[in-house]
Amino acid sequence: MTGSPAVTLYPLGGLGEIGLNCMALVSGDSMIVVDCGLMFPDDSLFGIDVVIPRFDFILQNRDKLKGIVLTHGHEDHIGALPWLMRSCDAPLYGSNFTLALAGKKLEEHGLKEFTTRVPVAAGDVVTLGDFKVTFFPVCHSIVHGFALGIETPAGRIVHTGDFKIDRNPLDGHATDLEAIRRFARPGAMLLLSDSTNAEREGFALTEREIKAALGDIFASASGRIVVTLFSSHIQRMQEIYDLAHATGRKVAVSGKSLFTNIEIARELGHLRVPPGAEATLEELARLPDEQVALLVTGSQGEPLSALSRLAYGEHRQVKIQKGDTVILSSRFIPGNIRAITRLINRLYKLGAEVLYERVQAIHASGHAHAEELRLMLDAVAPKFFIPVHGEYRHLVKHARIAVSRGVAPERALVIEDGQPVTFADGVIRLEDAIPVEHIYVDGKGVGDVGVTVLKERQLLAGEGLVIVVLVVDEKSGELTFGPNILSKGFVFEQHYSHVLEDAKCIVLDIFENVPPGQSDLLKERIRSALRRFFRKILERDPVVVPLVITL
Repeated sequence: MTGSPAVTLYPLGGLGEIGLNCMALVSGDSMIVVDCGLMFPDDSLFGIDVVIPRFDFILQNRDKLKGIVLTHGHEDHIGALPWLMRSCDAPLYGSNFTLALAGKKLEEHGLKEFTTRVPVAAGDVVTLGDFKVTFFPVCHSIVHGFALGIETPAGRIVHTGDFKIDRNPLDGHATDLEAIRRFARPGAMLLLSDSTNAEREGFALTEREIKAALGDIFASASGRIVVTLFSSHIQRMQEIYDLAHATGRKVAVSGKSLFTNIEIARELGHLRVPPGAEATLEELARLPDEQVALLVTGSQGEPLSALSRLAYGEHRQVKIQKGDTVILSSRFIPGNIRAITRLINRLYKLGAEVLYERVQAIHASGHAHAEELRLMLDAVAPKFFIPVHGEYRHLVKHARIAVSRGVAPERALVIEDGQPVTFADGVIRLEDAIPVEHIYVDGKGVGDVGVTVLKERQLLAGEGLVIVVLVVDEKSGELTFGPNILSKGFVFEQHYSHVLEDAKCIVLDIFENVPPGQSDLLKERIRSALRRFFRKILERDPVVVPLVITL
C-alpha cells in the first residue's frame, strides 16, 4: 500500500463505551477530528468530575489538523473541547446550535474568544485539506445534528453520528437517508455507524408517539405537572410548552442548564414559546395547581439538581405535594439507575405520582434500533463497516447486522479505542495501537488522579481511615505524646475502645524496637502491623496513616 492514496482512522474514544466520542482521520499532511466528547464517571470513580480522551495523538500532529467537525451538541460529543482547545487552535465546524452550546462551554473555561467557529447547514460541503466533508441532517434527541459524508483520497466514508430514522417526524426533524444514499452511490468505502441500540429490534418510538402520550397526561392531570428531561432536548421542550399552552398551564423553569439551553434555542429560532405560556417560579406559586407546569433539571438524579432539591424538600421556592405528577421524560443512564430510583422513592413518599420510561411511553430514544440500522446499511452499501458509539457488545451485534446486510464478515471490523485502521487500494491494514487510556478530571486537576489514587479512595470509602499520632523528642528520642489513634469511617470508637487500646500497645512495642531517628522505618512498621492486627481481629483493612512528629 506504500505510495497509494490512503486514510487512517484513529479512534480515541467511543468504541467500547458510551461516551468519549472522538476520532481522528489522517491522510497525507491533513488531519480532521470528528467530535470531542467526555464521559461521566460511574460510582467506582470516587470524586472524579468527568472523564476525557487522551489527546496526545492529536497534539503530536497538530500541524496537520485542519478542523474539528462536530456532529451534534451532546456532552459525549462536545464536552471535552475545553481540554483540547487549551492546546489547539483548530476551527470548529458544526450547526449554529451545536456551536452555540460548544461556545458556552468554552466560555466557561475562558476559551471562547480564542476559538474559531464556522457554522454549517444541511447540505453544506467544507474542504479541509485532503478531506471534503458534506453535512446531512439526522433525527436525534437534539436539534440540528448531522451525519457526515467524508470524501478522502482513499474513498468515501459515511459517519452517521448519533441518529434514528423517524418514520413520521415532527417539525421536519428527519434523517435525510436519500441524500446519504446519493452521496454513497454506488456504495461507500466505509460506514461508521451508531451502535447504541443494536440490541433492540424494530424501530425506536417516534417523537410523535411521545407527544401523544404526554398529551394524555397533560389532559388528565388535575394537579401540578413537573417534567424533567435532558437539557439539550429542545424538541421535547417545545412539546411541553405547546401542551401546557393547549391545556391552560404556564411553564416555569428551574435549573441552570435548562435556562442556558432554552435561551440559546430561542435566540436561534429553534424554540418557540407560545404567548402567555411561561411564568416565573414566583408567579407559579400564585396559580391554581391545574394551571402549573414546571420544567426542571435532574433527569439522572444529580444531587444538586432542581428535581433532587424538590425530592428532598430543599428547593427554596417549590415543594412537592400530594396530587403532583412528576414526569421523567428521559432514559436512565446505567450508572445513574440507583440515584434515579432513590429519587423516585422520595417523590412517592411526598405524595407525587411519578411516571417514567419503564411504566409509560414518555421517552423515545434518539438512537436507531436494529431495523433502522439495517436501513442505513442498505442506503450506504459499504464495502467496509466499523461500528462506533457503543459498548463492546453493541459493536459486536451491530457488526453481525452489517454482515446480514451483505458486508463480508472479514470487512465488518470490531475495533476498540486506540486501534488505528488504514484504508488504501480497497484493502485494510491494522496499525500499531496508540495510547488512549482515560484521563480523569478532578476539580482543576487533569490527569493527576490515576489508578493508585482511585484505589486509595476506594479503600477509604470501603474500609475507613486510622490515623496514628506520635510526638518524639528529637534530642532524647523519647516519646513525648501518644500514641494517639483517631479513626474516621472505620469503627465506632466507644464500642471498640478495647481494640484501639490494643492497637496503641502494638505501636508502643514497635516504637521501642526501632532505633531513634528512623521515622520512615517506624511509620512503615506501624502501618504493616496495624493492618495485620485489624484484619485478624475485625476482618477489616482500613487505610493506616502514621504521623511521627519530631520536636
